[in-house]
Amino acid sequence: MNLVPHKDRHPSTAHRAQALADRMYSEIYDAIMGLKLGAETKLTERDLCEIYHLPRHQVRQVLAKLEADGVVDVKANRGAFIANPDEREAQEMFELRTFLECALLEKIAPHLDAQACQRLADMVQEERLAWRTGDREGWIRLSAQFHVELAKLSGNQTLVLAVKKYVSRTTLMISGNHPMASGSCSFDEHQAIVDALSSGDSEVAVERMREHLQHCATRTPQKVHRVDLRNVLGTKRS
Repeated sequence: MNLVPHKDRHPSTAHRAQALADRMYSEIYDAIMGLKLGAETKLTERDLCEIYHLPRHQVRQVLAKLEADGVVDVKANRGAFIANPDEREAQEMFELRTFLECALLEKIAPHLDAQACQRLADMVQEERLAWRTGDREGWIRLSAQFHVELAKLSGNQTLVLAVKKYVSRTTLMISGNHPMASGSCSFDEHQAIVDALSSGDSEVAVERMREHLQHCATRTPQKVHRVDLRNVLGTKRS
């Protein structure tokens, strides 16, 4: 979604409003994926208008974009809330992800070059480093981004948007329950996928992806916790 301010505004004002809207989107998305904003936290339009100094219509545009990403649910006559998928929806989403991402690997595997495989390997190393240094937010973000990067290699933007939506939404289900001391870490499973792709073995890559998503699907939903938006958002000043 292109969050374009009203065309009658002065260019400098419109540019500033666009920058604030982009910042609002990035901060909320990062806060959700980093578990700073828990499931079912209400994103009150009035509070967001005050935090980001944006008009209500522009705040609603940002919330609509976050809804399209799958991390926010906008409920009629109630407002916008951080998504909290139930167990049934989670299982259905993982089933869909398995179809999508295994088919994705079959599509891209024959065309991946050494440079693309190295970029994926570098991402896995960043993910591993984030885990080792206790950077939970970075670890969660990189773990999700790995799947989106695979989708980008397809050159199919519709597929990228679909994968991003379901990866983001299912990450909300599993990241709160996956301790950093766990012996089964996402980067190990991601590395196995990259190794198979690097060796040109698409069948093994698909099987490793299937196993990885099955492991993710067995994790239970996170517990709900609510916070004050002002304690999380709008604290970074340029």
